Amino acid sequence: MDAYDEDPRGPHGPDGPAGARLPEEPTEPSPEPSPAPDPAPAPAQAPEPAPAPQPAPAPEPEPAPVPASPPSLPPRTGVAALSPRYQVGAALALAVVAVAACTHLLMVFLSLAPANTVTKQHGKAIEEWVYPEFEQNWKLFAPNPLQQNIAVQVRAEVRMRDGASRTTGWTDLSAQDGAAIDGNPVPSHTQQNELRRAWDFFAATHGPDNRPVGLRGSLSEQYLRRIVVMRLYRDDPTSREGVIQRVQIRSSTTNVQPPPWSGERVSDKPVYRLLPWWSLTSDEAAGGVR
Repeated sequence: MDAYDEDPRGPHGPDGPAGARLPEEPTEPSPEPSPAPDPAPAPAQAPEPAPAPQPAPAPEPEPAPVPASPPSLPPRTGVAALSPRYQVGAALALAVVAVAACTHLLMVFLSLAPANTVTKQHGKAIEEWVYPEFEQNWKLFAPNPLQQNIAVQVRAEVRMRDGASRTTGWTDLSAQDGAAIDGNPVPSHTQQNELRRAWDFFAATHGPDNRPVGLRGSLSEQYLRRIVVMRLYRDDPTSREGVIQRVQIRSSTTNVQPPPWSGERVSDKPVYRLLPWWSLTSDEAAGGVR
């Protein structure tokens, strides 16, 4: 059976039985398709619009400020650091000091001022306040200033511990003050003026016979005596070993020599003024003025 034979029982198509092959015919080459015309150029594209500017990002909200704590106050010092009760006490103390200072200045001013109604009515109270500690001396500004060196010297009669009585030598108190002032840029007021003013006060209230003149004579004696006793107990070895019973004071006055170019001639010998012996009161003898 030929390989090309078909099964007669198979279905037949219009051109023969299904699966029957027609004899092959030579095929003509199919014409090549003509090239398609170039497509029309596409219309030029419109330029793309520039991108719209992006809106700036909204700033982030700042955090709410934290309320600052009140600044710390500096620590209190001085009177402000005290409790209210002590502040009241300090204020009262300052007020008392201010009143006392104003009163003192007023009293000193009235003692130096010319005679007036106030000094005539209250002269005794003014003198009791000013003299002898606060007496003023204006001799430095006088037309003829002091031209003498006055030294105050003292000696004492001391009862020793064994009951014997001993008299000390003369102690130059003014020389001690001068040695303390010499070379000292800031000497104390007592070293400069205490003894000197006490002697000036005594000389102004006593006559040449050393008797008191006026009501302040006894006061000047007491003031001068208390100063010399205090100095003896402090500086004299003999006085410190016993009890002072009496003191005697004298002044040594020496003229200041004129300059070499002056033709003036004055004596350079000291002149002494000797006071009588003064007995001490019980509190002075016991050292109550130290």
